[in-house]
Amino acid sequence: MKNVYEATNDRIKYIFDNFDHVYVSFSGGKDSGVMLNLCLKYIRDNNLDKKITLMHLDYEAQYEATTNYVAKIEEEFQEYLDILHVCVPFKVTTCTSMFQSYWRPWEESKKDIWVREMPDNAMTVSDFEFYDENMWDYDFQEKLSIWSHEQSKAERTAVLVGIRTQESLNRWRAIHKDRESRLDNLEYSKKVTDNIYNFYPIYDWKTEDIWVANARFQFNYNKLYDLYYQAGVPLDSMRVASPFISEGQESLKLYKVIEPHTWGKLVSRVNGVNFTGLYGGTTATGWKNIKKPEHFTWKQYMEFLLDSLPENVKVGYLSKLETSIKFWREKGGVLSDEVISQLDELSIKYEFGVHNYKTEKKAVKLDYLDDIDISDFKAVPTYKRMCVCILKNDHLCKYMGFSQTKQEMKKRKEAIEKYAKIL
Repeated sequence: MKNVYEATNDRIKYIFDNFDHVYVSFSGGKDSGVMLNLCLKYIRDNNLDKKITLMHLDYEAQYEATTNYVAKIEEEFQEYLDILHVCVPFKVTTCTSMFQSYWRPWEESKKDIWVREMPDNAMTVSDFEFYDENMWDYDFQEKLSIWSHEQSKAERTAVLVGIRTQESLNRWRAIHKDRESRLDNLEYSKKVTDNIYNFYPIYDWKTEDIWVANARFQFNYNKLYDLYYQAGVPLDSMRVASPFISEGQESLKLYKVIEPHTWGKLVSRVNGVNFTGLYGGTTATGWKNIKKPEHFTWKQYMEFLLDSLPENVKVGYLSKLETSIKFWREKGGVLSDEVISQLDELSIKYEFGVHNYKTEKKAVKLDYLDDIDISDFKAVPTYKRMCVCILKNDHLCKYMGFSQTKQEMKKRKEAIEKYAKIL
């Protein structure tokens, strides 16, 4: 049996042996940092005359430690790198406000309140003819890899992404779904186009493995993690990501302590930052054990919360709700035998459906419940879960199991007509 380092080295060898263009997505976090360092180590150890395309999406609002780390990597390893330091105003989801579902880093009209100055090596809108103002960050990122493939005149491009299945269910899904799109049946690969493949070389690493690698090989890493450690943040909760997403709500307040000058700029940059800094991770933002008014059912409480929102935001949530209700009624979600047994114990009506997922779980069709007291609360559709999404300002409804889509909200008129019957 090989350890994760040995297995990853084999994966990197396969990539460099079979692809003439290697493209690394580098966020400045611990995972992408280790992945990049492993690739650079492989090049040096094997005396390869080969460069890596380093792509860094710069989200403007971040810790100085992250900015400094990215700059240091770009400078220290420039002989091995073709650097794409991207600063464009794509749309980025935010969960700090009920009024603002997204923001735009480096938006020209907001230049006077940018969190920091644009770096000297920045590539901007003028460098990318494919840029469209309606693009989300994930749309742009996908197009960018294709653009880089074409610009490099490569035959085959390997896009390396430093995500791990341990981090979240969404990341597990990103790696393990669409098995037919794998290259040579490699579990850590996914086809993008005929000549471009995503690879996840460290997908099976644990958090401890990341830090062992940094220590053993003396890799340079983002010193923000040292500050997190001093602040008492658990290892598995340390994130270097956009501070305004759902996963960043609980730790947003750390900016106040670690970089108060940056915190002041964040507050004026995006709506609701101060509120989230105060109440992120509490019941006020849908964390821990949320409660409803005693005279409300969870469905009534959801309707109450929806009525408190701006109309366009309300319509967005209703669109997601309709999709979910239809899915559970007509197709059904996959549930374990344990959850199904608990449904039986509670005398909840359901029907078995059919699915083609690679799982032993069974497809179960059922109507939305108000609430349910089972061990795996998130497995079953309830109006309580929808309330959690609203309180979290989770406009994409990730808590409900939704993945990001290219069109997050339907047309207003259409949605209102459809949901008039539901509510």
